[in-house]
Amino acid sequence: MTIELTVKGMSCQHCVAAVTQAVHALDASATVNIDLAAGHVTIHSTQPSDTFCQAINEAGYTATVDTSA
Repeated sequence: MTIELTVKGMSCQHCVAAVTQAVHALDASATVNIDLAAGHVTIHSTQPSDTFCQAINEAGYTATVDTSA
């Protein structure tokens, strides 16, 4: 399934790497696409979106499910 998230607090490639690492810690086979400028993260995974939000929040960012997608 495709999960669309809005992530606040990302400002550089280190942030992109940290968010990607948080996602892959939950699902190593997940596909992660990040639009840094828009603060938008697209994840292709079978895991529920809430688990990714929690992991990204624990990494120091603010993640919410993007309901407009």
